[in-house]
Amino acid sequence: MTKIELENVSYVYSKGTPYEVKALDGLSVGIEAGSITGIIGHTGSGKSTFVQLLNGLERPSEGRVLLDGKDIWEDPKAIGKIRFRVGLVMQYPEYQLFEETIRADIAFGPKNMGLDEKEIEERVLMAADFVGLERELLDKSPFDLSGGQKRRAAIAGIIAMKPEVLVLDEPAAGLDPLGRDAIFGSLVKYRNETGATVIIVSHSMEDMARFCEDVIVLSHAKLAMKGKCSEIFSRADFLTEIGLDVPEITLCMKLLASRGVPVSEGIYTVEDAVKELARLLS
Repeated sequence: MTKIELENVSYVYSKGTPYEVKALDGLSVGIEAGSITGIIGHTGSGKSTFVQLLNGLERPSEGRVLLDGKDIWEDPKAIGKIRFRVGLVMQYPEYQLFEETIRADIAFGPKNMGLDEKEIEERVLMAADFVGLERELLDKSPFDLSGGQKRRAAIAGIIAMKPEVLVLDEPAAGLDPLGRDAIFGSLVKYRNETGATVIIVSHSMEDMARFCEDVIVLSHAKLAMKGKCSEIFSRADFLTEIGLDVPEITLCMKLLASRGVPVSEGIYTVEDAVKELARLLS
């Protein structure tokens, strides 16, 4: 079942001016309910505009954004309710922490939903646990936290609203490998325990290959490809042609294949490569 869908969507910045730019051009694509879907594309391909349309932060110049089959702009006055259902974590969200304490920051969304204090506190603790943020940090100022802890706190603020769709723009940018694994691990846990749909924009092909099930490829404001990770990363030549990297392990396996080693196609994670090489050596 499709959870969220763009139907012939175009978006134009500075329309009618000499600086007019078409960020998306007639894009039609659906994202399956309960999936973890990655969005990849070269710089300027339309990725950030794409995700900002999903919760009504931006409105299409043309076309419709559908949530459970209904246009999210059907009633513009109710767009705030859509943002509780579709939570958006912007790039470098730690710069958007603004309350005196982490607890207050995570509680901001639930308070605006009109929940009572007991429910708000339960959601704060739930969200902190999901992202692996120690409870003793909740009463500290955001300025007292490390970069990775701030990132987790910002994501917790969205999770506390229990969105049906969780959208994240470069959630692990600038973090070390342990920090990246912690962030992505919490997102997988959120999907597995709630059944939510998770949508992730990332420049890291390794992250996309490890954590996403489906991948949408954008190029020059249009849809270039959509499919399972194995389908997308098996087309390494095409991805390179449109200015994208592919997982390094995929390149290694292609090199082995070119030299006559009978490795299977569609290897895009280190774990799969280890299994494949073990098979060949057994």
